[in-house]
Amino acid sequence: MRINLLTIVAVCLTMTIVIPAAHADMINLDVTYRDFLSSHPDFEYTIVTDPGIVETTLGTDGKPVYAGGLSGTPSTTGKDNFDQWYNDDASVNMTLESTLQFNKSGDNYVYSNPSFFPLDGQLLGNEVWSHNYHFTMELHTTFTYQHGQVFEFTGDDDVWVFINDKLVIDLGGVHSALYASVDLDSLTGLTAGNVYGFDLFFAERHTTASNFMATTNIELGPVVPVPGAVLLGLLGLGVSGIKLRRHA
Repeated sequence: MRINLLTIVAVCLTMTIVIPAAHADMINLDVTYRDFLSSHPDFEYTIVTDPGIVETTLGTDGKPVYAGGLSGTPSTTGKDNFDQWYNDDASVNMTLESTLQFNKSGDNYVYSNPSFFPLDGQLLGNEVWSHNYHFTMELHTTFTYQHGQVFEFTGDDDVWVFINDKLVIDLGGVHSALYASVDLDSLTGLTAGNVYGFDLFFAERHTTASNFMATTNIELGPVVPVPGAVLLGLLGLGVSGIKLRRHA
């Protein structure tokens, strides 16, 4: 069966595959911010390190599952209030879509900001403070697992990192900057060369500091759409191997 090149191209243009923007000097990852007022029960509340706020498996909706029950935890006031942190609720928060830029430094990608106030003067505003201290952030992306990958984080307040839907960093609570890291080779269920989810959740809940410092040699997203890659691959065709031919 003869396949016309123009037919192949036309079909390819309707198909896409995603590939990571590997080896870039910087990576911009999509994030979602939600701004709150200090009057929210979980903000400007108790200052205490509070691991165990969330379950060890990510929810089916891609959000952390509250583990505090009806009575809450030392720094949170119950499931209903916690569920507002990473969901749009016009009665308590406002949302902003943005990006977080990781820059290449040696073998690692780094985002380091000891004064992390991305919502200053925006959304619900700073209230009576010099910064907007009351917000959450969530980041969802993917990566290809390779041996030797490590993710390190230093920051405050709450930080949870999930890899392959499993909790691997728990820095819950309202506290000064804390450090945690995960060596992916220590995790079970990962196979080199396979793609897995990476989900990070952050909350800034109290004055007067906000730190966000992440270092990793994982080539996290973003993913770039490449038209036609699937079909061309299935047909065994590469761009360099395509020859134009006129048919009589």
